[in-house]
Amino acid sequence: MSTQESQPLIVIPVATPQPTGNPCLRCGACCAYFRVSFYWAEADPSHGGTVPPDLADDLTPVLSCMKGTNQKHPRCAALIGEIGRGVRCAIYEERPSSCREFGVEWAGEGVRFTPEDLARCTQARAAWGLPQIARASKA
Repeated sequence: MSTQESQPLIVIPVATPQPTGNPCLRCGACCAYFRVSFYWAEADPSHGGTVPPDLADDLTPVLSCMKGTNQKHPRCAALIGEIGRGVRCAIYEERPSSCREFGVEWAGEGVRFTPEDLARCTQARAAWGLPQIARASKA
């Protein structure tokens, strides 16, 4: 069961209901704050994995992580752009399950979060000096 199925979603309306209103496309804090770990086979094409193997590092015998995220100042190797100004994931369609299951979803009316992932988002944004998503989206 995914995080989204087990926790209620909170919808935070965004003043500008267009792609440029998506705060996740400006932010990127989560990709430069947390270690992104996942089952090793997700980066092994022979096992059906979609994560490009050259963007993954071995973490344990059963876990891999995105390059750049297992260090003191993490930043995912697949993150392109400047935190807080404009970012995108270079492997969005091939991203690991931990990114897919992060309970943040852009919808036309706003950003949907699980309560736990809203707290994680707030933590990452604060580390980068960015305001909470609720305040940022109303600006």
